Amino acid sequence: MPLNIEIKAILNDRERVENTVARLTVVPPQLIAQEDHFFCCDEARLKLRILTPDSGELIRYERTNAPKIRSSRYLIARTADPAIMLEILTKTLGKAGVVRKERTLYLVGQTRVHLDQVSDLGDFLELEVVLRPEQSKEEGKRIADGLLSTLGINRTDIIGEAYVDLLAPRAESIR
Repeated sequence: MPLNIEIKAILNDRERVENTVARLTVVPPQLIAQEDHFFCCDEARLKLRILTPDSGELIRYERTNAPKIRSSRYLIARTADPAIMLEILTKTLGKAGVVRKERTLYLVGQTRVHLDQVSDLGDFLELEVVLRPEQSKEEGKRIADGLLSTLGINRTDIIGEAYVDLLAPRAESIR
């Protein structure tokens, strides 16, 4: 199973971070609308990411909900029919929540830098250091830590929760 080193933080000054990360890459950023449907699953997270009506990804991942740099193991299966996949998974497993976001993706070396505008939550930064097979978790953590420093992200802004978990209390208060 592939392995990433990840970290997520509240993004207090998006413009400053966007300007900094833009100087670190030669590839233009990619703007991606994402709708993530999470399903009831005990041993891991399972979500269907709908990108367009004919493009989606079923993603299973395992990681701790800790406010620190952490590892994440994942599997991804692409689908050309996310609507039918959503119907099957919802009827089979039950839905745990939905996250809608606009993601600006920058590639900095082997790191995917996400600047996310999450509906009903706000702006966040997410780093994913995509480890090569010969790299250790510690090397990935050093890369993530260095990039956090370069981007000027405050340690107190690091969070451990998934967006769907942050949205859950809001959904409960609306019911």
